Amino acid sequence: MASHRRPKQPSRARVTFFGAAATAAATVGITATSAQAAPQPSIDEVQSEVDGLYQDAEAITEEYNGAKEREEELEAAVEDLQDAAARGQDELNELRSSLGSLAAAQYRNGGLDPSVQLFLSSDPDAYLSRASTLDQVSGRQAETLQLIEDQQRTLDQQRAEAADALAELETLRSDLADQKETIQGKLSEAQALLNELTAEQQAEIAAQEAADRAESERASRAEPRGDITPVEGSGYAVQALNNAISKLGSPYVWGATGPNSFDCSGLTSWAYGQAGVALPRTSQSQAGMGARLSASELAPGDLVFFYGDLHHVGLYAGNGQVVHSPRPGSSVEYIGLNVMPFQFGVRVA
Repeated sequence: MASHRRPKQPSRARVTFFGAAATAAATVGITATSAQAAPQPSIDEVQSEVDGLYQDAEAITEEYNGAKEREEELEAAVEDLQDAAARGQDELNELRSSLGSLAAAQYRNGGLDPSVQLFLSSDPDAYLSRASTLDQVSGRQAETLQLIEDQQRTLDQQRAEAADALAELETLRSDLADQKETIQGKLSEAQALLNELTAEQQAEIAAQEAADRAESERASRAEPRGDITPVEGSGYAVQALNNAISKLGSPYVWGATGPNSFDCSGLTSWAYGQAGVALPRTSQSQAGMGARLSASELAPGDLVFFYGDLHHVGLYAGNGQVVHSPRPGSSVEYIGLNVMPFQFGVRVA
């Protein structure tokens, strides 16, 4: 999502942000109207601010992705607990029914056992908590009453766990709404800045983008990579890389996990998932999927992580190149490993 240029290194390649602005900015012209008009920000000033907004938005997006993953886990847990509680209630009802049948048989044979009378009183649950009275019951009655007590205890626990999970889910959904609003606010603010660029500035940016691409290719000492030729080799890492390569040109959409659009960790999790390997949803969690590697140790298909908080991830493609999903307004692409602040790689175990 960030525009992925090294901070405070103007000689390094800048990754494009022109694509996100082209449509909107093409219709916006800023003309000087008076000496009192606010000065037009420079391209460097706009790009610096947009870079920061995109990086902030991407970091929050990874938090959002983690929260969404937790939401799915909670939804499944709540459903399981509610199903278990329903089954437990049915079993409890059957046990109580069987005890009632036993009581009826005793009555026909000459009266109820005192403990059964107590159980069938207006407050049987109070009786269940008085385990000391079980010694008044013998044989089948004692066994049934103990089963009822155990079942009631389990049922109460399941209901309490379900209530706790529902409360956490409600809080999480509120947090997700806040995070979504924050992300959209960052992106809208970035777009507003891009919309202020003049036609001349757009032309300058386009020229700079072309130079940046050439510099990235020279820095990686690789041939330009714009095709979707699969990488030769075997194993799930190479298969995952080829899955990602097959999506070159697919648009970045924050929170998306494919198959037609992706954010950065959405692309890596989708690519490995198609190879039969499940990855966690967020870049930070994916960083724990194997031993850490230096740049010289990387092999095609390894995960590569960028920025100090690891909020960006891609797949190493060999020859100093990375396949990644960059940010809004861009699409899945190749980029040089050193264009962004590389932290380490991970070979998925």
